[in-house]
Amino acid sequence: MVTQDCITYVGMDTHAKTINVAVILPGSSEIDAQWQVAYEDRSIRRLAKKLLEMGPRGVMATYEAGPCGYDLKRRLDGLGVPCDLAAPSLVPAKPGDRVKTDKRDARKLAKLLKADLLTFVHPPNEREEALRDLMRARADAKKDLMAARHRISKMLLRYGLRFTQTKNWTKRHRQWLTRTRFEQPHAQMVFENYLLAMEQVEERLVRLDARIDAAAQDEAYAERVGWLCCFRGIDTVTAMTILAELHGFERFTHPRGLMAYLGLTPSEHSSGTRVRRGSITKTGNGHVRRVLVEAAKHSRHRPRVSAELRKRRAGQPAAVLAIADRAQHRLYKRYHLLTNGHGKPKNVAAIAVARELVGFLWAALNHQGGMKAA
Repeated sequence: MVTQDCITYVGMDTHAKTINVAVILPGSSEIDAQWQVAYEDRSIRRLAKKLLEMGPRGVMATYEAGPCGYDLKRRLDGLGVPCDLAAPSLVPAKPGDRVKTDKRDARKLAKLLKADLLTFVHPPNEREEALRDLMRARADAKKDLMAARHRISKMLLRYGLRFTQTKNWTKRHRQWLTRTRFEQPHAQMVFENYLLAMEQVEERLVRLDARIDAAAQDEAYAERVGWLCCFRGIDTVTAMTILAELHGFERFTHPRGLMAYLGLTPSEHSSGTRVRRGSITKTGNGHVRRVLVEAAKHSRHRPRVSAELRKRRAGQPAAVLAIADRAQHRLYKRYHLLTNGHGKPKNVAAIAVARELVGFLWAALNHQGGMKAA
C-alpha cells in the first residue's frame, strides 16, 4: 500500500518553450531537487523517466491550467506519471509575497501539492476538447459577425446613409446595401471590403452550424441534446455548448455545485453578525453562463409550447417533459415577481432565473437516476 510518506511530489511551471520542475522526495518537507527542461517530446520523455526513478513507490505531479492546455498532462499520464492540473484562481497565495519567478512557482506548487491545498480542474479528453473548440469557434464567429456589421452600420452613419424601411439586416436591408453607392471611389472600395468581410463570416457560421448539427446526432450527445432542447430557449447550439463545456457532467452531484461552478451564485463578504451579499461571483465557465442567461430571458413570456418547441419535444421522455413544463411555469412567475413585484432590473432578474434554470437542467440530465433538483 502506497502512503503519503512514500509519494514523490512534483510541481511544474510550464511555458511554451520550458518547464521548471521542483521535486519533494518521500519523507522530506523541502524541495530536494529543481531543474529546467525544454518543452519538447524528447525532454518530456526523459523527465518522466527521471521522475519515476526518483519516486519508484509513487509520483504525483501538477502544474497550473493555462494557455499550454492539457498536452503536458496527457504526455506524462501516457508515460506513467500521474499529473493533475491546478485551478490557477484557487492556488493559495500569501498577500505579502511580491516576488514571482518560474522557479518559485514550481516550488510553491510542489509544497501545496504535498499539503493537499490545491484544487484541481476536470480536464476533457481529446474528443471533448475538440468539440469544445468547435463551440467556441462558433461563438467567436458570432462576435466577428457583430463586429463586421458594426463597421458597415457606422460607416453608413458617418456618410448620412440611413435605411428606414424595415429593421436592419433583413432581406430588404441587405438588398439596399448591395445597391448603395458612394461618390468617392476610396469610400466605395472600403464599403465593398466591409460587405465582403461580413459575407465571409456568415459563410463560416453556415459551415460551423452544419458541423455542430452533425455532432449533435452523434450517439454520445444525441440523447442529452434532445433532453435539453425540451426547455424553452434552448436549441441545438445552446445544448451542445452546455454539454461541451460541462464535459463530465456527472461530477456535479448537486445542482448547487453546478450553480457555483457557473458563477451564478451571489458573492458574500460577511463577518460576525453582519451579512453582506453582492453580485454573482462570475467564476467558472463563462460560456455556459452566457447561453443560460440568454435562455433565461425567454421566461419573460407566458408559458406555452410553440410549434418549434413541440417539434423538438417529439419522442422525448415524459419525465423530462414534466421537468421542462415545471420550469416554464416557475421561471415565468419568478421573473415577473422580481421585475414587477420587487422592481429588479431585467438583467438582474434574468440572472436569478438562469440560476434556477440550472437546477431544472441538472434534474433533466439526471432524471434516469431518480434524483431531484433542490
